Amino acid sequence: MAIWKQSIDLATLNGWSARTLMQALGIRITEIGDDYLRGTMPVDDRTRQPYGILHGGASVALAETLGSSAAMLCCEDGRATVGLEINANHLRAVREGTVTGTARPLHVGRSTQVWEIRIENDTGELTCIARLTMAVVPGGAFALRK
Repeated sequence: MAIWKQSIDLATLNGWSARTLMQALGIRITEIGDDYLRGTMPVDDRTRQPYGILHGGASVALAETLGSSAAMLCCEDGRATVGLEINANHLRAVREGTVTGTARPLHVGRSTQVWEIRIENDTGELTCIARLTMAVVPGGAFALRK
């Protein structure tokens, strides 16, 4: 049984990224499972740091994108989510290819949500683990940019 309160398709979800950081970094949401959201990001000149490896901030941007999107999908009508805190441990360098992140809930409550985001390289090795805490707020405070 799916945990989502909002019904949405991948095209719409990815469409919200137009003209944002997600588009600039090449982040794409690729799968909505019953209890997870998955997405990818290329490791290329947009996402590497000067040492030629994936920038930690890019990994955090992928993690926050997936966790925030998943959190929003768990909200009842009239509610929205905003980020409170994110932390990440960078475990393995990535020089090329694509990284894939998977966000799963640790806690989905009325006022807060906590998400774990695992980021893996092309061979399935864990490269980054992140935890994102979201506040659930009245939805009228925020609206999607058109």
